[in-house]
Amino acid sequence: MSHEREKIKDRDLQGFKYFKQVAKLLERLHGAACQRDRAHNRELHMDQYMLLLLLYMFNPICVSLRALKQASELKKVQRVLGVPRSSLGSLSEAARVFDSELLKGIVEELALELKPMRHDPRLDDVGAILTAVDGTLIPALSKMAWALWKDEHNAVKAHVQFEVLKGVPVAASVTEGNGNERDVLAENLLPGRLYVLDRGYAKFELMQKILDARSSFVVRIQDNSVFEVIEERELSSEALAGGVVRDAVVRLGCKHRRDLLHKPVRIVEVACTPHIKRYKIGRGGPAQGETLLIATDRLDLPAEVVSLIFQHRWAVETFFRTFKHLLGCRHLLSTCENGIELQTYAAILACLLIALYTGRKPTLRTYEMFCWHFVGWADQDELQSHVEKLKMQS
Repeated sequence: MSHEREKIKDRDLQGFKYFKQVAKLLERLHGAACQRDRAHNRELHMDQYMLLLLLYMFNPICVSLRALKQASELKKVQRVLGVPRSSLGSLSEAARVFDSELLKGIVEELALELKPMRHDPRLDDVGAILTAVDGTLIPALSKMAWALWKDEHNAVKAHVQFEVLKGVPVAASVTEGNGNERDVLAENLLPGRLYVLDRGYAKFELMQKILDARSSFVVRIQDNSVFEVIEERELSSEALAGGVVRDAVVRLGCKHRRDLLHKPVRIVEVACTPHIKRYKIGRGGPAQGETLLIATDRLDLPAEVVSLIFQHRWAVETFFRTFKHLLGCRHLLSTCENGIELQTYAAILACLLIALYTGRKPTLRTYEMFCWHFVGWADQDELQSHVEKLKMQS
């Protein structure tokens, strides 16, 4: 019995109007890589390729590179998206010749149009863009030798920077599965940020690089971290109510490593509930104590606000579930690092479009509703009704 999918038809595709905003921004990339086209016969351009990737993100009918090739043959796709009929060879080549770095400016411009979501007003006085950073593993094809991880497994790692108050990713890089998260962040630091980081990023060299980039950090450090206390700070009633048990200015590290971080930092110790079950079943890592140690260079913030900021680090973890669905990690369209980064940025653009339309951070349910609309199973009124419910819940 044949399991071949039915061909995509014009009537299976709608919702293209949501692409108009990003299409205008992508137009500036139309000439990308044309200098390599000495024969001057390039037909598929970078802006067109990215629009096809966005079609892939939102349309569950498109599940492979062959499906995108077929979609490019449809008159409706050619007319509305302005893309030419594309061969598998052209699509495959596009993943290698169009530089993913060029998309960072597009993402930044779209992100600026987003307004912060409803949040604790104490975060308004931070004076920097709260940016949670983390990485997530994505299964890779066995033939992607560069992604070999842990001997027998293939995986790539997406390193994502996530703007907490807007609820969207704003930058990403792709490496092999065991790519060093600290090195990737160090290469992509921006000024005016307050980076919210878990203890895997707690290295003196990275903290100093963040300061050198004119940004700040709130990072969890190891429970057994060594430090010399300079000043013990008195805890306010608000700090005590927020679970803070200690607030101190310290010099981090033992004597022979202390100079790697050029200035004293602050340690805020916060009570927490240990995840005993995680360690009983052998998932690795040291047993969790009853407090967390959070280091920051921000001496001006109330201790309870430092604790609150670190709690928002989990926003990026929650986001990864939606992100992996958007990324189509069940089927990566390219086997090269640049091609996967292009697909990753297409997922980020999709998140931004959802957030711009709904005024809310992208969730799996909202993404699915957009997919139903794109294949014609949910009309405009039903999509709008879903969005209005989201606004009522906020």
